[in-house]
Amino acid sequence: MDIDDILLDAEDRMDKSISVLRENLSKVRTGKASIGMFDGIKINLYETEMPLNQCANIMTPEARLVIIQPYDKNAIPPIEKAILTANIGVNPINDGTVVRISIPTLTEETRKDLAKLINRYAEDARTSVRGVRRDANEQAKKGKEDGSIPEDQMFRTLDDIQELTDDHVKEIDKISIDKEAEIMEI
Repeated sequence: MDIDDILLDAEDRMDKSISVLRENLSKVRTGKASIGMFDGIKINLYETEMPLNQCANIMTPEARLVIIQPYDKNAIPPIEKAILTANIGVNPINDGTVVRISIPTLTEETRKDLAKLINRYAEDARTSVRGVRRDANEQAKKGKEDGSIPEDQMFRTLDDIQELTDDHVKEIDKISIDKEAEIMEI
């Protein structure tokens, strides 16, 4: 593996760690209505399991209200059941045509718990990025040992890998601080 491949692979894998962090944080309840809260909820409909967003429109007409309008009215009871089972801290209300979900305000204790969750997700992402750094460093050192990478080039590559790592860790920190601020300000 040459130096460019090592760096591109490391950057790609680090970017994926940040994508996973963003995805996890989009599911964290902030006290505002968010369609992302319902990602990953699967509905058992017509003897198949399907994502909620494939069997209903999900709208947020107000800051603390989510309306789920199923394409088929027979889907309302399974949607209610799936939301309750998902245990995301909301109670669906069935009015016969749509499912309404009022998002409760966050208590101080809940905000602190969510901040801890955000920090755990961020630390998982940092750990993942550091693991990628370790793998890339090992590949560079292995290239030096087998003669495909000169020693001075290996040291420059290790510096480039560290710079990539630092940039990604800074981005993870910024994302988590922004999300935590969003939760604390509401």
